[in-house]
Amino acid sequence: MAREDIEFTAQGTTLRGWFYPPEGSAGGEAPCVVLQHGFAAVIQMWLDRYAEVFADAGLGCLVYDHPGFGASDAVPGTPRQEVDPWQQIRFIQHAITYAQSRQDVDAERIGLWGSSYGAANAYVTAAIDRRVKAIAGQVPAISGSRHFRELVRIDNWAGMDAMFAAERRSLAAGGQPTMIPVVAQDPTAVSALPTPDSYQWFTATAQERAPAWRNEVTLLSMEFFRGYEPGRYIPLIAPTPLLMVLAPNDRLAAGELATAAYETAAHPKKLQLLDGGHFDAYTRSGFEISSGAARDWFVAHLLRKA
Repeated sequence: MAREDIEFTAQGTTLRGWFYPPEGSAGGEAPCVVLQHGFAAVIQMWLDRYAEVFADAGLGCLVYDHPGFGASDAVPGTPRQEVDPWQQIRFIQHAITYAQSRQDVDAERIGLWGSSYGAANAYVTAAIDRRVKAIAGQVPAISGSRHFRELVRIDNWAGMDAMFAAERRSLAAGGQPTMIPVVAQDPTAVSALPTPDSYQWFTATAQERAPAWRNEVTLLSMEFFRGYEPGRYIPLIAPTPLLMVLAPNDRLAAGELATAAYETAAHPKKLQLLDGGHFDAYTRSGFEISSGAARDWFVAHLLRKA
């Protein structure tokens, strides 16, 4: 499938990615879905497959790396490999602006798709930016404080505040950011996502599809993560149509918390459940379900005009 290498600049920062024109398009303005990935991932990690499914259904797709990740530049004054959700949300809004500026995009029919941490970002963006006309988010992070307690070993809790404070003092004094692995083979070792399925998915996917992926994030990424509560924005998304694709057995992003969060959303909304865990949304039969549900949602709310 044809795609165009793209870049756009905002806040002195250039982001890079791909634009997929809708399959069979004869030109003119078409709806566009903006896609962005989850925690520390890059666009080669299966986002192209989702974009291909959406484009094949007649939807334009904009796919890009978050600031400081993959091919995108870091925001001036901030390090690479730092997962700052509010910075990412601002750049989702910049990506929407870029999409709306394209002559082949209908500025009034913009959809938003995100996975995992990116789903959380998508929910927040849809709640605060009414340019989004339909949203789909899969296997989402819902509560940073809850997820943090479940992922970080209890014997490390007491020292985390001191570590974050020390890191801020070091950075203020001109020091370099402390880096930690995204995943580690030993689940008891310090890492951002200390689950066996996280290690398996990131290492296998990087080897197969994204050899330049870096297995590291800044220490402060974890402080930002702990303070991020995207689930509180879910009740504010309506009247924008919301699709939540959830895995109740998700142990990385607390699937039971996500299903409870769905109940707080107002209509129009739809729930699609997946078998398996967090990463089964990307592979096996889970991909067919997750991509198909999102495709149908966007077709219904963006492609079919009233």
